Amino acid sequence: MTDVLPATPEGIAAAATLLRQGAIVAFPTDTVYGVGVSAADPSRTDALFALKDRPADRLIPMLVADLAQVADAGWVVDERATRLAARFWPGALTLVLPGPGRPQAFRAPDDTVALELIRAAGPLFTTSANRSDEPDTLGADEVLIAFATQQDELAAVIDGGPSRGGVPSTVVDLTVTPARLLRAGAIGPLEVSEVVDLETA
Repeated sequence: MTDVLPATPEGIAAAATLLRQGAIVAFPTDTVYGVGVSAADPSRTDALFALKDRPADRLIPMLVADLAQVADAGWVVDERATRLAARFWPGALTLVLPGPGRPQAFRAPDDTVALELIRAAGPLFTTSANRSDEPDTLGADEVLIAFATQQDELAAVIDGGPSRGGVPSTVVDLTVTPARLLRAGAIGPLEVSEVVDLETA
């Protein structure tokens, strides 16, 4: 049974405890509702793939509260990442960074509930809270409907009210020089190129 938790300090603390125990939790972000697991146990991403019926070859971004969490996790935070995060985080910019293993995408969401949860639970591997290739969810009720037959797999959803929806984040690859635009999104290439050298083709 999926628990519905309020977006209060107590509800967020309960969700953080579940995440630290390896559970899957859904929560609001600055675009749509997301569903995540603790990045402290990367093997739990398999449970996210199963919950969403998502192909395993699609990488899952990590949501963080700030660059300090990225560095603490062992990833490379260079001067370009520092400048971009100072300008656009929290917000609609995803940074792909080098580190242990394959490159990893990171974003700090511009949502109070999401940030409080990440500060309490640590970085989260997060993807949209919907079945693969089905519509995004913009509220807790929609999440419950989307995973109605999988309530044993989804431990809880934080009801933070409706999410705003909108344009996905811009994705910039900082594993190369100059930086490369991988996906145009809410932040335009011109805005990014004002901060770092950017290859757009």
